[in-house]
Amino acid sequence: MAMHPSPVRYRKKRLAEINVVPYIDVMLVLLVIFMITAPLLTEGVNVNLPQAATKALEQTDDKPIVVSVDVKGAFYLNTETSPETPLDANTLVNRIVAMRRLHPKSAVYVRGDEDASYGQVITVMALLQKAGVNNVGLITRPIKVSSK
Repeated sequence: MAMHPSPVRYRKKRLAEINVVPYIDVMLVLLVIFMITAPLLTEGVNVNLPQAATKALEQTDDKPIVVSVDVKGAFYLNTETSPETPLDANTLVNRIVAMRRLHPKSAVYVRGDEDASYGQVITVMALLQKAGVNNVGLITRPIKVSSK
């Protein structure tokens, strides 16, 4: 009797590679969504800013506190859940005090409409001083340079 060697069985090795193509697809979709929505997440109040020849400020890690004054003299705060809802003076001061306790290094800016009453902008600055804010920045638009 002749002995036939038994056939050698090869065990299939498990494939230990991760398929990253679906992850890349998901990340690209998220990137596109964030690129589209990021410009829409700016201030909720439409304010016609005055123009001034100034340089841009340095960006910090903390989100700045921005108080807006519209043409009617209403006050708005960008840190609210609905920043397009006007606030009265006492609520504005209380919210700013609370925000400054949470983020003491946050910069505070005033966005006054170009046609807003000067008195209303000064009132906001006095309210900010009452809230303990010593340094306030004013937001303006850069002057448009016409090319000839």
